[in-house]
Amino acid sequence: MKTMLVEALGSVEDLTLVEMESPALIDGHIRIEILACGLNYVDALMIEGKYQIKPPVPYRPGSEVVGRVTEVASDVTRVKVGDRVFAPVGNGGFSNEAVVAESRVLALPDNITDGQGATFMQSYLTAWFAFNYRASIVEGDTMLVLGAGGGVGLAGVDLAVSMGVKVIAAASTEEKRQLALSRGAFAAIDVSTEDVKARARELADGRLDLVYDPVGGDLAAQCLRALAPGGQYMVVGFVAGIPQLPANHVLLTNRTVVGVDWGAWMLRNQADNAKMLVEVMGEMAKGKLHPVEPVTYPMSQAAQALKDMQNRKIAGKVALVPDFDGV
Repeated sequence: MKTMLVEALGSVEDLTLVEMESPALIDGHIRIEILACGLNYVDALMIEGKYQIKPPVPYRPGSEVVGRVTEVASDVTRVKVGDRVFAPVGNGGFSNEAVVAESRVLALPDNITDGQGATFMQSYLTAWFAFNYRASIVEGDTMLVLGAGGGVGLAGVDLAVSMGVKVIAAASTEEKRQLALSRGAFAAIDVSTEDVKARARELADGRLDLVYDPVGGDLAAQCLRALAPGGQYMVVGFVAGIPQLPANHVLLTNRTVVGVDWGAWMLRNQADNAKMLVEVMGEMAKGKLHPVEPVTYPMSQAAQALKDMQNRKIAGKVALVPDFDGV
């Protein structure tokens, strides 16, 4: 088996391609040939040792994959050789194969490509958790989505629209804004040239109910102030830095600031998370959710893909595709 290994936390440049013995196939498990592995911002943070969860090294990154079943244990009954499955592997996805418990995999709907299937989980489950477990969302609400051209933002746009929410997409490039509009946003704001607070209020007719923020940074305080009285601000991430939110603008207008940490919640609520994963996959199978087709990189270029993602050079999602035969 060929795989990418992190021997010490610190730099994505230090990812090393190694050959390891293939894992043994034990009872209740299947072996899959990995077809695509999702790449997420958190992967870079973990490799650099900047995430709140620091994996013991050496470790193999990559948490969500799509693969073709190549072997099954004798007691496996739900999947068979040849099936195409989604597998939340936890780690080790930057590889050409994996051994996974049968109970963890889901058959991939025919209308979902390998790339879409390998890149939806973190983004869509974060949005699903935010909208169904953390915030109070009503059909007809108006929501501002920051970072709307990135993976987490796009999933937020797509899911909110499916729930009958009117979405304003905020992003830094025309390509990213067009992606968000293609997922149902009714308007877009250029965060590099426009006054986001004023424009959001204008587009929402003075009634901005929700902000979904996976970006943080300097825009956060502006967008909090854009909310109508009683509005809700979802804090999802800090790719632009941890924001300073003015507490007086929470108190004096009865606004609510809600933390959304799907990853930590998932670790403590694995049964509920498994149910949520099935629900999201079901909505995808019915065509109600529309994961974006990702940009793909050869897996041997994982470090470059991670750097491009960190530098916001990519609109949408990123998937790695095994190419180790020529490496």
